[in-house]
Amino acid sequence: MHLRIGTRKSKLALWQANFVKEELEKKGHSVELVLITTSGDKILDAPLAKIGGKGLFVKEIEEALLRKEIDLAVHSLKDVPMELPKGLTLGAITERESPFDVLISRGGEKLEELPEGALVGTSSLRRQVQIRRKRPDLKVEVLRGNVDTRLRKLEEGRYHAIILAYAGVKRMELEGRIAQVLEDFVPAVGQGSLAIEIREGDEDVLNTVSFLNHQESRIRAECERSFLKELQGGCQVPIGAYAWLEGDKLLIRGFLSDLEGVRFIEGCEVGKPEEPQELGKRLAGELLKRGGEEILKDIYDK
Repeated sequence: MHLRIGTRKSKLALWQANFVKEELEKKGHSVELVLITTSGDKILDAPLAKIGGKGLFVKEIEEALLRKEIDLAVHSLKDVPMELPKGLTLGAITERESPFDVLISRGGEKLEELPEGALVGTSSLRRQVQIRRKRPDLKVEVLRGNVDTRLRKLEEGRYHAIILAYAGVKRMELEGRIAQVLEDFVPAVGQGSLAIEIREGDEDVLNTVSFLNHQESRIRAECERSFLKELQGGCQVPIGAYAWLEGDKLLIRGFLSDLEGVRFIEGCEVGKPEEPQELGKRLAGELLKRGGEEILKDIYDK
């Protein structure tokens, strides 16, 4: 087959798209990349929570897919909204890289070693509240842009440290910059996996990309995404979830917080790998009963 992959233009997005391209080419397919600028790439001077959330990084690509200008799209799974546009589906979820966040600091300090009042940059409310809970003395400021842009601002001295996703740092071959892997931070839903989005009913493309689907990663992703969907969460709400398999059990840890990190509700549930969505919903329901409904109401009323 000749396949057209829709992708954003950033270095990381191109790495992701080229990874899928090369895997498809190994199977004998002809593949081209179609570069698309999304709204999220254009609007860089405002927090995602204020301009529509991470869905802004996929909207124009999904529109091109629906118009049949491309045959598939490659996204970071954490950027894909819970509700897909009518006519689209996830054809594959790739094997998950480490889902955790990492701290990169100017002097190589770990989070607990940063000087009092140091400025930390991150675009994520989820990361912000977890920083504040660990180090309430630190200052946190919204930092957007691609990996290179964020690192440049760190090197210019505008921040003492920044927090990024381990997966993106590794894919950009920047692991040597990592001061600390924040394994005690609950990661973003789906962080570390790639999503291959296709048109519903396109059996040829589905069969072509199905070898890239990693079943364990898909189970974990479905559990986390179900948790987020049940909470009706978006970029306006600090939410994190992490699902993993232990033997014949599926476990999920998740949290929901207010914007200050004062009301921070977390929990863990255990279930069956065959029922990932039910497990995610169950944990979400538990957090809602324990005060999550009030947190969501307060945030969305603002």
